Amino acid sequence: MSRLTVAIFILISNLSFAADAQERVVIGTRRLSENGALFMAAAQGYFRAEGIDLAMTAYDSDKAVADMLASGVTDLGLARFTPAAFDAAGKGLIRAIAAQAREKRDYEGNQIIASSIGLQKGLRKFDNLADKTIAIDVLGSAAHYQLMQIARIKHVDPARITVKALGTPDAIARAVGTDQVDAAIMPSLYARELLMANQAKFLGWYSELDEQQLGALFVSKKMLETRRAAVEKFVHAYRRGAADYAAALLRTDRSSKRVSDIKSKEAATTIARYVYPDRGTDAAATVELGAYYIDPQARLDVADVARQIAWYKSQGLIDKAVDARTVVDASFVK
Repeated sequence: MSRLTVAIFILISNLSFAADAQERVVIGTRRLSENGALFMAAAQGYFRAEGIDLAMTAYDSDKAVADMLASGVTDLGLARFTPAAFDAAGKGLIRAIAAQAREKRDYEGNQIIASSIGLQKGLRKFDNLADKTIAIDVLGSAAHYQLMQIARIKHVDPARITVKALGTPDAIARAVGTDQVDAAIMPSLYARELLMANQAKFLGWYSELDEQQLGALFVSKKMLETRRAAVEKFVHAYRRGAADYAAALLRTDRSSKRVSDIKSKEAATTIARYVYPDRGTDAAATVELGAYYIDPQARLDVADVARQIAWYKSQGLIDKAVDARTVVDASFVK
């Protein structure tokens, strides 16, 4: 065997080894379409292209995602902002490095709906929430924050609103449908079912009044300090997924209506495999209809994160020491 042949063989072997040498990264998340950027990036092989062997662990709550990340069980987490996430970031255990979903005008998000009893009490829009019982999922959630922001914007005394935390969208739907509450704030996916069954009346979208950075891609302290290069590669792949998600699912026509075509349906089908692994072909339609806005470059709205932190602190839901500068690391997405 000539020296040239040996050299070529060694070069090819090294290239093959490099291609196979994938670095293991574990991310915790939830099976929700608002995490579509992650699922798109995984399906398109963007993480593999960066040399990352991605393992996804699904949890049943955003709090669990933050808790597992803070305790070192996972390397990264993709979830909504919660008191648990803010407090963990305030302690330096995790950092927010890229964007998840956002409440944005003309895109899917939370709806405010009224029950029959709420309509009888005069509920027609956001303005007359005083002396009403409003259902949300849990205290400290995005819906809780949004309800209080509506009160602020519409000059309603929060003390005159009875907040009923019911835990799950199904429990909220039952409460609205049986007139146990006057109104509710809930994702459009669930609200739409009540509206179609004539069990509720649409009052409006939260994004009509304000926008909100719902969640983020978080990284653990250990991962950030010991494997920064891997984090950079992960973010690069994730941002490619966010760009694909936006290009397929967030296009609008001249009347601001979302475009539905082969491209959007293919993307929805891809995401549905992760979100609804046990459902049939109707799952893709559910994903497409309920697609949240995700910034195409995965940029965090840091100013809004700061506003949320201020409110959570004012309610005693997070530690007073939490600050946007300790929560967000803006060095990965500029």
